[in-house]
Amino acid sequence: MTPQEKLAELGLTLPEVVAPLASYVPAIRSGDHVYTSGQLPMVDGKLVATGKVGAEVSAEEARELARTCALNALAAAASVAGGLSNIVRIVKVVGFVASDPAFSGQPQVINGASELLTEVMGEAGKHARSAVGVAVLPLDAPVEVEMIVEVR
Repeated sequence: MTPQEKLAELGLTLPEVVAPLASYVPAIRSGDHVYTSGQLPMVDGKLVATGKVGAEVSAEEARELARTCALNALAAAASVAGGLSNIVRIVKVVGFVASDPAFSGQPQVINGASELLTEVMGEAGKHARSAVGVAVLPLDAPVEVEMIVEVR
């Protein structure tokens, strides 16, 4: 099954690429790799949640938000790769979780992004990863995800 077919099976479509919030581009290609900027959980141009994970946002909510971030990152990568079918593999994912000081479940939150990528890309979606807790993210977003992908 192609990644496009997998997305459809999951009831998902690649969203429009989220417009940058500052002076950068959503993704850039260098050779056979695409590097995405950090993607927030934006849907239809709006941030869908704010706050710290472990305080205003539950770990399960944040996990779903990480899925949204990963979908936005796939859209950004596909936009400069010539389409989703030109993505060969997800190489690296970095997830940032705006965390309450007592929260230590960052890996489980970012699993939402990792699992979506594997669901869509199959074996090519398995990747190296970092999950980092931070004090605050842009717009008070709970989660942010960036990726490096290999392309044809």
